[in-house]
Amino acid sequence: MVDIQVKNLTKFFVIGENLLDGLSFEIQEGECVAILGRNGCGKTTLFNILTGQMDYDDGEVYVNPDKKMGLISQIPRFPEGFTVEDVLRSAYADILRVRQKMELLECEMVNGATEEQLREYDRLVNRFQSGGGYEMDVEVDKICNGLGILPEQRSQEFASLSGGEKTRMNLARLLLEKTDILLLDEPTNHLDLNSVEWLEGYINAFKGTVLAISHDRYFIDQVADRVIEISEGHAEFYSGNYSFYMDEKQARFDLQLKQYEQEQAKLKQLGYTVERMKGWGINNRTLYRRAMSIQHRMERIRKTEKPKTEKKMKATFGEKDFSGDVVFKMKSVSKAFGDRTLFSDINLNVEGGERIALLGDNGTGKSTFIKCLLGDEDCAGKIQFGPTVKWGYLPQIIHFDHPERTLYDTMLYEKNCTPQTARDRLGAFLFQGEDVFKQVKNLSGGEQSRLRLCMLMDEKINLLILDEPTNHLDIASREWVEAAIEEFEGVLLFVSHDRYFIEKFAERIWLLEDGGIRDFRCGYAKYRSILDHEKAAKPVIMDAPKPKKEKPKGGTKDTDKLIRRLEREIEKQEKIVAEYDGKIEAASADYQELTRLLGEKEDAEMVLLDLMEQWEAAQEG
Repeated sequence: MVDIQVKNLTKFFVIGENLLDGLSFEIQEGECVAILGRNGCGKTTLFNILTGQMDYDDGEVYVNPDKKMGLISQIPRFPEGFTVEDVLRSAYADILRVRQKMELLECEMVNGATEEQLREYDRLVNRFQSGGGYEMDVEVDKICNGLGILPEQRSQEFASLSGGEKTRMNLARLLLEKTDILLLDEPTNHLDLNSVEWLEGYINAFKGTVLAISHDRYFIDQVADRVIEISEGHAEFYSGNYSFYMDEKQARFDLQLKQYEQEQAKLKQLGYTVERMKGWGINNRTLYRRAMSIQHRMERIRKTEKPKTEKKMKATFGEKDFSGDVVFKMKSVSKAFGDRTLFSDINLNVEGGERIALLGDNGTGKSTFIKCLLGDEDCAGKIQFGPTVKWGYLPQIIHFDHPERTLYDTMLYEKNCTPQTARDRLGAFLFQGEDVFKQVKNLSGGEQSRLRLCMLMDEKINLLILDEPTNHLDIASREWVEAAIEEFEGVLLFVSHDRYFIEKFAERIWLLEDGGIRDFRCGYAKYRSILDHEKAAKPVIMDAPKPKKEKPKGGTKDTDKLIRRLEREIEKQEKIVAEYDGKIEAASADYQELTRLLGEKEDAEMVLLDLMEQWEAAQEG
C-alpha cells in the first residue's frame, strides 16, 4: 500500500528558478526512507508541502487519508505557563478530555446513578481504555527515559527551554501521539549519543512509515531501508542505507564517466572521418553524401552528460612546530555551579599527536570542560600547557565580532593579510567568485563554520579544539571539514555526537559521567565494545515483588457497591475480548494487521485478568 506519492512536483520561489522541478517518488507502507541533499535543495520545503503547510505550483501530492501524519520540524506554540509535562500530555488531549468527563460523571453518581449515566460511564471507560489512557503514564515515562528528559525538566516551563531542548520535547510529544507516518527533519540534532541510539531502536521497531531528513550518516546506516537524494530539483533513488548509497553513487559516477568518455572518443573518431570524407568529396558526390550521412548519425547518438565532480577543499593548517612531550596536564581539576558539581578531581596528561573525543550525555559539562581548559571559565585545580603549544578553537556557536562585514573584508581586517592572500585562502575553502562579497551574517551555519575554520588554519596551531564541529552541516560540508582536519597533524580534541566523525578521528576517548572522566585509550569501535561488555556483565536486578492489593476500606455497603461495579466492568471487558476473535479471523491474510490485533487482544485479556483479581479481593473482604 502506498502511503505517500509525489508526481512531477514543482515548487519555485523565484520565477524561472525551480527549487523542486518535476520531483516524483513513492513511499510504501512501513518503509523507512532517508531524504538526502545539500542544504537549500528543498528537503524541508518538501516536508511542508506533504503536511499542507505550504502550497506547490504544479504536480500531484497524495498522502494516505486513513493515516495520521506527524512532523517534527517547527516547534508548535503552546499556551503561556505550559510546562514540559503539559506539552507531553497534549499528545493525549482527546483521552484527557474523556477522563475529565469520567471524573465529572463519577461526582454526579456518588449518591446513586441512573441507567443512562451508567451507560454513558461505560462508554467513556471504553474510549479511555481503547485510546491507551491506562498506559499513558507508563508510555510518557518510557519516552522521557529514552530521550533523556529528566524528571526535574518535566516541571519546567516549556518557554524557558533552549531551542535544542524544545526540539527534544517536541520529538517526545510526536512519538507519544502514535502517528502512522513520521516525518523527521534532522531528528538527531540536540540529542546525545544514548538518546540517538534509543531513537534508532524506536524507529526500527516502529510498524508505521518513516521519512527522515538527516545528515547523520551513522543514523541513516542504522535505520534507512532506502535513500532518496534530491539534486537540482529531481530525485535519485538508492535501494539501501547510507553505506550502500555511497558505494552505488560512486559506481554510477564511474559508469556514467566511462560511457561519456566512450561516446566522446567515438564522436571524435567519426568527426575526424567526416572531415576527411568531406575533403575527398569535393569532386565526388558519393563520398560527400556518405560524409553527411555519418554526420546525421553523429547527431542522433544519445549524448551522455559528463558527470559532475564535487569541488574539493585544498586547505591545510599552517601548523606550528611542537617540541617536548606534554601538550597539557590537568591536576585535580574541578568545576561546580553552586551546589551542582559538573566534574571533580580530574587528572589527565595529553602528549603530541593524540586525537581525543570528549563524550558524555547532554548536561554533563563537556562544553564547560573545554572552556575551563581554555581559561574561559574559572575552575579549581591546575591546568598547565607545554611551552610551545598554540591552540585554535572552533566553538559550538560561531560568533563574529563584525557580522556586517563581507567574507573578504573579514579576512583582510581580522587576519591582516594581503588581498590576494585573502582570496586564495577563501578559495581553498570553496568561497569563490562573488561568494567572497557576501555579508557574514547572511551565511548559513555550515558556511560560518567553514569561514571560522578558514581563519583558524592561518594561525599556525598545534592543538585544535572543536565543539560539535559538524552540527547543522549537510553531508558535503561535513566531508569538507573532515578533509581539512585529516590534514592536521597536531593534537585534536573534540566534542561530538556524530558517530561517523568520532569513528573516523578518535584514537582516545574521554567519557564524562558521574562527575569524573573515564579514559579509554582506543578508538570508538573498541570503546563501544567495552561498554557493551560491561553492560552485559552487570548483575540483573530482579523486579521487586508486587505489593498485595489493598482490600477496600469501609463497610459491607461499600464492598457490595465495588463488587457490582467490578462485575459490570468484567462483563464489558469479556465482550471486548470476544470481539477480537472475529477481527483476527477476518485479518488472517494481513500479517501486519493480524500482529496488531493479537497484541491488542493480549492487552485486553490482561485488563480482564486484573479486573477479576480485584473482584476476588473484594469478595474476600
